[in-house]
Amino acid sequence: MIEEHFVTSPSGAQYWPLAVTLKRAERALYIAFDDGWNFTLPAALLRRESPSAEARGHGKGQKRPDVSYRDDVGIAALEQMGNYALRISFDDGHDTGIYSWDYLYRLGMAMQR
Repeated sequence: MIEEHFVTSPSGAQYWPLAVTLKRAERALYIAFDDGWNFTLPAALLRRESPSAEARGHGKGQKRPDVSYRDDVGIAALEQMGNYALRISFDDGHDTGIYSWDYLYRLGMAMQR
């Protein structure tokens, strides 16, 4: 069941989403990109790979373990950040990650390997 759906308008992103759908029951985010690629990104993956400074540590490339991470984490809300990204709020309270369209695309491509 699709619970939320929105379409964005172009910006300067290299990879541009045509549709973003939050599938709460499946704990996943579906994104269709303009180059034909479509990805279903599990909430657990998005939470684990959060680009927030809090989750990454303070130094470039340093990732600190997140003791609050759960495999059954869900997405509580999505907030579009201008035309370049999404802020994803998780049901474990984490809401500081801003996921650019390019970052979400790269996560989807990494899942294909």
